[in-house]
Amino acid sequence: MPGIDECLLEAMRLPGARGAALVDWTSGLALGTVGEFPGGDHEAAAAEAAEVARLTAEQRAFTPDDAGEQADPPVEDLIISNRDSYHVLRFVPTSFDSSVFLHVWLARSDGNLALARIRLGEMAGRLVLG
Repeated sequence: MPGIDECLLEAMRLPGARGAALVDWTSGLALGTVGEFPGGDHEAAAAEAAEVARLTAEQRAFTPDDAGEQADPPVEDLIISNRDSYHVLRFVPTSFDSSVFLHVWLARSDGNLALARIRLGEMAGRLVLG
């Protein structure tokens, strides 16, 4: 069972990975980072990604159709693309309040979005927090 550092290093082995972080979307704090991020500031990138994650997770339009079953977290992942990169935010189920996500920044030229989603899902399931 990998911890935060091992998980982030594994994320950096994804094709096209430029940076990876584990972020608490409630506080906006990075619990761990590796690599680079836009603007060169890991903490600012974590806070901005947390704002997007929080806004998405709190919207009923993005929760599962089955209202009787409370999903925790309510969203699996978010994909944000721009001209030169992808940002994949993968929500991590936890034994506490599930308020963390993995954020991987991929270069669009050599990143593999499908593979990143699959691997991040696997990493999120194995991640040990605490």
